[in-house]
Order: sequence, then structure tokens, then C-alpha cells
Amino acid sequence: MRKLLNWFFRNRETGAITIVQAPNLVLWIVIAAALLRWLWLPSGQANVALTVIIKGGLLLWAADEIVRGVNPWRRCLGTAVAIYEITTVLPHA
Repeated sequence: MRKLLNWFFRNRETGAITIVQAPNLVLWIVIAAALLRWLWLPSGQANVALTVIIKGGLLLWAADEIVRGVNPWRRCLGTAVAIYEITTVLPHA
């Protein structure tokens, strides 16, 4: 079990255990847009624009994690976020 956990969480670049990382630029944009939408409570086109930025940014972040994640945990996290975002967008399409 220890070997499996070590493999799952071990950073392939640094060798350290990596569960969370500092946000990259895309995730900072998502965070800023989400805070803006939460504080401002916009309606109409502004709300749609912020929602597109948030959901689109999360999909971009997830794709980046799936492709370039430093360990299997980060790739699974990216996959989970992508699945969630896709399933929450599809019913509205």
C-alpha cells in the first residue's frame, strides 16, 4: 500500500510528495472571475461572460493537469474537474 501511495503522489520532477500546487495563471484568472461574480452578482451578459471564463478556464486547467500533471494524483484531479465541468455544461447546451 505504501508503495502505491508513494507512486500516486510522488512528483516526477522533484521527487517530493505533491498533493497541491500554487495556482498557475489560468487558475488565478478563474479565481479572480469567480470572486468578481460572487461579489458583484452580475446579470445578463456580464454573468454569462464570467461564467464562460470560469468554466472555460477550469477546462483549460484540467486539460493541462491531464497532460502535464506531475503525478497520477494531479492527472486524476484534472480528469475529475474536466468531467464535472463537462457534465454541468452539457445540460445547459
